[in-house]
Amino acid sequence: MFGWIDMSLVDWSRAQFALTALYHWIFVPLTLGIIFIIAIMEWIYVKTGDKKWEKTVKFWMKLMAINFAIGVATGIILEFEFGTNWSNYSWFVWDIFGAPLAIEWIMAFFLESVMMAVMFWGWWKMSKKAHVRVTWATAIWTNLSAIWILSANAWMQYPVWMKFNPDLMRNEMVDFWQVIFSPIAMNKFLHVVSSSYVYAAAFIIMVSSWYLLKGREKEFAKKSLVVASTFWFIASLVTWMTWDIHAKEISKHQPMKLAAMEALYNWHEWVWLKLMALFWKDKTPGEPEVKLAPELPKWLSFLAFSDVNSFVPWVNDLLYWNKNYYYNEEQGKYLKSDWSDSQRIRWYIERIPSWKIAIKALYDYKIAKKAWNEQLAQEKLKLFREHEKDFGFWYFDVTNLSELIPNVPLMFYAFRTMVASGTLLPIIFFLILLASYYNKIENKRWLLKLWMFSFLLAFLWQELGRVVAEVGRQPWTVQWMLPTKMSTSHLSVRSVQFTFFLFLIIFTLLLIAEFTIMLRAIKDGPKIEEK
Repeated sequence: MFGWIDMSLVDWSRAQFALTALYHWIFVPLTLGIIFIIAIMEWIYVKTGDKKWEKTVKFWMKLMAINFAIGVATGIILEFEFGTNWSNYSWFVWDIFGAPLAIEWIMAFFLESVMMAVMFWGWWKMSKKAHVRVTWATAIWTNLSAIWILSANAWMQYPVWMKFNPDLMRNEMVDFWQVIFSPIAMNKFLHVVSSSYVYAAAFIIMVSSWYLLKGREKEFAKKSLVVASTFWFIASLVTWMTWDIHAKEISKHQPMKLAAMEALYNWHEWVWLKLMALFWKDKTPGEPEVKLAPELPKWLSFLAFSDVNSFVPWVNDLLYWNKNYYYNEEQGKYLKSDWSDSQRIRWYIERIPSWKIAIKALYDYKIAKKAWNEQLAQEKLKLFREHEKDFGFWYFDVTNLSELIPNVPLMFYAFRTMVASGTLLPIIFFLILLASYYNKIENKRWLLKLWMFSFLLAFLWQELGRVVAEVGRQPWTVQWMLPTKMSTSHLSVRSVQFTFFLFLIIFTLLLIAEFTIMLRAIKDGPKIEEK
């Protein structure tokens, strides 16, 4: 079906966007987190008047400036790709997605940059109290600017508060503030920024541990370790709380993503949570089965719906199964029911022909409008609205439903590696607080090396979180509305391949440049510049 679609163009467009996003995400969470830690340190400096805290603040501010500059460069390219590589997507949903993106552009790339400049260069022009206010305002503004792009992404994961315009063939926003401040968007925002704080704290801990290993700047390093680890402790509580809420939202609104994360194809009486797998084995074509995987009985049902016996739809359940289950909003879980078809789960194999009816009705509506037959046009529009909920499924074939399944092995291992990294980090940071309390940091070289390694875990945690969130939505650009294969621009594959490798080279050079400049600044160490 749709043999005219060049899947190599789709794959290369996805690869280029993934490349840009993953590089960009190296820098963004570090900026979001470190600016708040800097604000806390400067507040301590203003309260105590201790020049050593001023030296500490200026050092971390210098490293943040290096990181921020590279982050802006990759972010600009990322936003331009919506128009260059994904023009069909932009046309289809830009009335919704474009508004928060434009606000984010203004806040992050213009106003935030101005506030950063005032903060960096204001030391010589402002009083200490005025400057710390600017630093706090910059920290708050920087984090608030993330609301817009994360709300837009949350809408792609669960599109609501819009209406399809059959005359313009595009979606239009119904309520701007409902899109921006929906519970899903707000939870996503809190989850992302709190995990960014952990990432930033891990960076400060890594650098501080290096100083202690080298026997340099001991007091500076100890102060930084205490502030960063305390900041992490508070942020980690928010991260784990929002992760639980996020998991329940995925269970409710993106069941196929959850099924791919757990690599289970058929529901059992008890839903097991697989911890890890040693290898994969094909049970039947297109249905790989995880072997030698330790499991926890009933845990996943509890994590998803707070009920150990709750039904959790899996891959084959969503594709083919025909039992009557419906999602009960009041109880927050799936219940077996003999109720009407409108209340039970809409299985994918049923939604494909439903959307074909919608496409035919939409075509007939346009013909009737051209013929000035308003009565017939309204009848066809009504029929279209009845089947509109299955938007997007017409682009798939009932004989090849495997297209509707995300990359299960990638999701399975990425999710578990992410969780393992996120679980080890609290243990490492607890050791930091414990060692700081007993003043035994310098004598534990193996601990210092472990703390340096924690940054790698935080990096994996951040990047794999992006992989799970975005790969799990596939094959959709907008969940159940617009498939990825229908979202690209009409470009030649060679042009996308050329820009992919061009960006790969440029981004790698920028990353090397940042590392080089940062390493030079770290080797120089913290110092107080003369006014």
